[in-house]
Amino acid sequence: MIKGLNHIAIAVPDLAVAAKRYRDQLGAVVSEPVAQPAHGVSVVFIELENAKIELLEPLGDNSPIAKFLARNPEGGIHHICLEVDNIAAASEKLKIEGVRILGSNEPKIGAHGKPVLFLHPKDFFSTLIELEEK
Repeated sequence: MIKGLNHIAIAVPDLAVAAKRYRDQLGAVVSEPVAQPAHGVSVVFIELENAKIELLEPLGDNSPIAKFLARNPEGGIHHICLEVDNIAAASEKLKIEGVRILGSNEPKIGAHGKPVLFLHPKDFFSTLIELEEK
């Protein structure tokens, strides 16, 4: 079902500071920040040859990233995003197998403009998994 790693998402308390560190100290190519109000975050993407790193900053107090940073004030890995060919088929298979899908159980449009689902971290060894349609 999974086809590849799309990105690793890291929650950060200050997006500008984090982007500067990746750019200046690691020589990364960092995108401009983009607000994603539907997801409660602002993001930048670091493009790598085979995947991306997504830096996430809360956009408002109700952001899921704000809650994550309240528990992890210095930031940390928030989730990994894996690619699938067909998000609807993946969703049906996972539901049949008892995997919990967060939210409404229906795909939403993610930061890349493609359908995504999040899988409950307790079903994947305390790791939040995002599935994104290729």
